[in-house]
Amino acid sequence: MKAVIVESTGGVDALVFKSKYPIPCLVVPAGHALVRNEFAGLNLIDTYHRSGLYPRECPFVMGQEGGGRIAKLSDDENSNLDFKVGDRVAYGSFGSYAEFTIVSIDKLVPVPDDLDMSTAVACVIQGMTAHYLSTSVGAGIAKPGDWVLVYGVGSGTGQWTAQMFNLQGYRVIGITSRVKILDFDSTEAAASEFGCEKLIVLDNIPGKSYSDYNSIDIASEVMNITMGGGCKLVIDGIGKSTYEISLKCLSTRGLFVSFGNASGAVPAFPVINLLPKSAYMTRPKLNDYVASRVELLARANEIFQWVRNGDLKIKVELELRLEDVAYGHTLLEDGKTKGKVLYKIN
Repeated sequence: MKAVIVESTGGVDALVFKSKYPIPCLVVPAGHALVRNEFAGLNLIDTYHRSGLYPRECPFVMGQEGGGRIAKLSDDENSNLDFKVGDRVAYGSFGSYAEFTIVSIDKLVPVPDDLDMSTAVACVIQGMTAHYLSTSVGAGIAKPGDWVLVYGVGSGTGQWTAQMFNLQGYRVIGITSRVKILDFDSTEAAASEFGCEKLIVLDNIPGKSYSDYNSIDIASEVMNITMGGGCKLVIDGIGKSTYEISLKCLSTRGLFVSFGNASGAVPAFPVINLLPKSAYMTRPKLNDYVASRVELLARANEIFQWVRNGDLKIKVELELRLEDVAYGHTLLEDGKTKGKVLYKIN
């Protein structure tokens, strides 16, 4: 089969395309399915695995988001959860940059017949992450009507998260870079498209396509917008470059949600830094918010329904060949994407 593997972690040159890589197994383990992939999704976490920031044993097949049709099921009928060969499914599981992937049955999400497979695959990692960030992580701290701050609303998970908060009645302040709003007639039009009530637009680092987080006093802008109250939730996937700014943007008893490391991991800092706002902080990960099949399907079904109703806008920006895997990683790491990037496999 075709597959992209990493034999030794590093830069994009660590991505090795193979045209005749062994299919995972001929006998499907109990409780698993062999999925013939149509698409694999590109996510920032893929670059963390490739670089070694999130260690994995080498060699490994890249990717952890995909979808297609079930090619084969285990012989253990009691664990197949009513799936059958030929069913359309999407999943979040390792090894998706390949024609075939072995996936645990309890990780499979049925894809409705009226939903494109490309859209369904785009919903898995970023969509599920945005869902738990907007519905669960701040439960008991924030409520509809409160201000929330979301970084990176011009693309990626931030764009999904802002829209989902907006759907639930939160007041959203979005942060994005100037290059992300060039397709719009005005900042207001961009804010509306991204699901934000207000938008803070940053300059780009000279010669780069990503944001300069010091080009604007973000904390002052937030306090002006919220009339000094700050935000109950700050959703920050940037990390090292923004965590100090994020803490300043909180309201009293607000929650700083650090869920990503786009600029590097947040360093250790004294807990007394939370004192001025009696603030909370959490560093969540997706797997803990889809820990049961019930929760996984509940999130997937609500996301799919929002998409089908037209309430949630999914932008698949590029469909690349698997052979062009390095190009996708380069675009993502350089901050040049404005929507979802998929690898079309079959």
